[in-house]
Amino acid sequence: MSRILVVGVEPQLRRALRLTLQAQHYDVRTAPDPTQALTQAATWHPDLVVLDLDLPDLDVIAGVHGWSHRPIIVLSAQAEPHEEVAVLDAGADDYIAKPFGIDEFLARVRAVIRRTPDSGRPSIIAVGELRVDLARKTVTDPRGEMVHLTPIEWAILEPLLRSPRTLIERKQLLTAVWGPGHATDTHYLRIYLASLRHKLEPNPSRPRHLITEPGMGYRFEP
Repeated sequence: MSRILVVGVEPQLRRALRLTLQAQHYDVRTAPDPTQALTQAATWHPDLVVLDLDLPDLDVIAGVHGWSHRPIIVLSAQAEPHEEVAVLDAGADDYIAKPFGIDEFLARVRAVIRRTPDSGRPSIIAVGELRVDLARKTVTDPRGEMVHLTPIEWAILEPLLRSPRTLIERKQLLTAVWGPGHATDTHYLRIYLASLRHKLEPNPSRPRHLITEPGMGYRFEP
C-alpha cells in the first residue's frame, strides 16, 4: 500500500483528498503546513507528497525534499505557464492547476507512483556490527542481544539511517523531533547524539558512523 502525505492549508481540500485517496486504498496522512510536513516526511517516509502550494513559496518543495526523496505533486490556483515551469524546476514531479477533477487527480497520482522506482525502504541497516531493524524498532548486537533506544533517539537516528552519507541540518532534525519552537536548541542534539554514539559506536569518542559536520549537522556513514 503506497503512502501519501497531503499537505495544505485548506482543511476542506485536505479532508476531501484524504477521503478520496483512502477510498482508493492508499495509506494517507495529512499536514496543515510545511513545518508539520517536515516532521511527517522525516518519521513516516511517504511514497508521494501532494503539496497544496501558494506560489511563489517554492522553497517549501526543497524543504520537503530535504527529508523525503520521494516525488511531489503540486496543487496550485496559479495556472500561468511560467509558474508551472518554476514549480517543476524547483523539484516537483507534477503540477495540477486548481480547480481540477478528482479523476484527473487520481490519474496523476497513479502515473507518478507508477513511474517512481520502488523506494525499497530497507528494514534492516548495519551500523558497524549492530543490526538496526527500522520496521520493528529494534537494535541487536552480534550475540543477538538487544540495545535499547528511547523514542527520541529513534526519531533522531531513523532519518540519518534512511539517508546515508547525506548531511541533515541541525535545524531540520530539531524541527522534526521537537517542533519549530526548538529550532535553535542545538544542545538537545549534542546530548542525544552522545547517547546514541555510546550505544551504537565501537568507540564513542571517535565515531565512525554518526558523524558531526561542525556548524551544519549530522550524517550517517555506513
